[in-house]
Amino acid sequence: MSNKLTHSAHIYVDQPEKQKQLYKRTLIIVVISQIFGGAGLAAGITVGALLAEQMLGTNAFAGLPAALFTLGSAGAALTVGRLSNRFGRRMGLATGFITGGLGAVGVVLAATLNSVFLLLASLFIYGAGTATNLQARYAGTDLATNKQRGTAVSIAMVSTTFGAVAGPNLVDVMGDVALSIGVPSLAGPFILSAAAFLIAGLIFFIMLRPDPLIIARAIERDKEEKNVNGISAHTGQMENKRGIVVGATMMVLTQIVMVAIMTMTPIHMSHHGHALSAVGLVIGFHIGAMYLPSLVTGVLVDKLGRTTMAIASGATLLLAGIVGAIAPGDSMILLIVALSLLGLGWNFGLISGTALIIDSTAPSIRAKTQGTVDVFIALAGASGGAMSGMVVAGSSFEMLSLAGGILSLALIPVVVWSRKDKGSE
Repeated sequence: MSNKLTHSAHIYVDQPEKQKQLYKRTLIIVVISQIFGGAGLAAGITVGALLAEQMLGTNAFAGLPAALFTLGSAGAALTVGRLSNRFGRRMGLATGFITGGLGAVGVVLAATLNSVFLLLASLFIYGAGTATNLQARYAGTDLATNKQRGTAVSIAMVSTTFGAVAGPNLVDVMGDVALSIGVPSLAGPFILSAAAFLIAGLIFFIMLRPDPLIIARAIERDKEEKNVNGISAHTGQMENKRGIVVGATMMVLTQIVMVAIMTMTPIHMSHHGHALSAVGLVIGFHIGAMYLPSLVTGVLVDKLGRTTMAIASGATLLLAGIVGAIAPGDSMILLIVALSLLGLGWNFGLISGTALIIDSTAPSIRAKTQGTVDVFIALAGASGGAMSGMVVAGSSFEMLSLAGGILSLALIPVVVWSRKDKGSE
């Protein structure tokens, strides 16, 4: 298989123009798949907590769905990363999305049968779609240059916006669809998720040929063979390790803060009399802020540097926490502002952290390392989701928001540490 792949990739190795064409084609495929992937991930965010509260009869465990599908995404991130590392992006991403789609089908079935056990198991499997949606951002960067990586990540993420913003605002429509076929209304958005994740997986499986990661490795091997002196094998090894640690820490911290506050917002709003459509609107603004600014963010990450945007992430998340803490529960405007700032701060942290990870890894180990880092991101989200319900039950949503904002300040010492390494930018 290796010789065959090398032979099929040979036409790209010495032809930069063909590499550019494949880079652009890969981005187009990623964009198309991410539109569907974004719609798929929105259901769990918007109604997952409400569905669990309805079936469990208490809000103390309302953070459990977010914890489960982010915990499931941790295992999926590792699996998708290793599959991609061994067989290429196509196989890894297609498998992850299709698995997530099957999980969404299970959630619908669980709601219909009123089976809590099946609900929890299906949410765990549904997390594969969430993990894959996040890992798909890497596919467009395999053939990108150092000055294109932030932008390439941002293009993948901004395309997610179209589906991710539409998804929450279709909760009422999908609820009606669900009722018309004898399924509880809160399970309706998961019908959309199932279809969206399955389509995203098929797009990667059918269209992602030749595989960008396999081509990138062939190019790397060719450069190594031409490098008769063989010096660069260990050059910058500590720099690369530090870059991975800093990038991962940035993404982990932003994930904890974002998931914790986002998870409890629908519960907080429902307790203050907001309709499901209003919850969908607020979450729609939040997800829009998570992804829509990406094109600008990617350019800023490439132009201003990774660590500068990490500081901006910490400051924005702090502001989000403060606004969330002081906003009256019945104020739609302030809740939209708080959740939009929350999404924007996450966007800054994820893109700058992702760019650092890509900078710090060679194609031969890139997918495996990226998958491992995304495991920690998913576990961070699981922790944030699980703890958020307990914090709100023990104190208040306002306290949760303020604590999240303060925690985001931990990004600053991480950035200071990274600046001590002249290669971290």
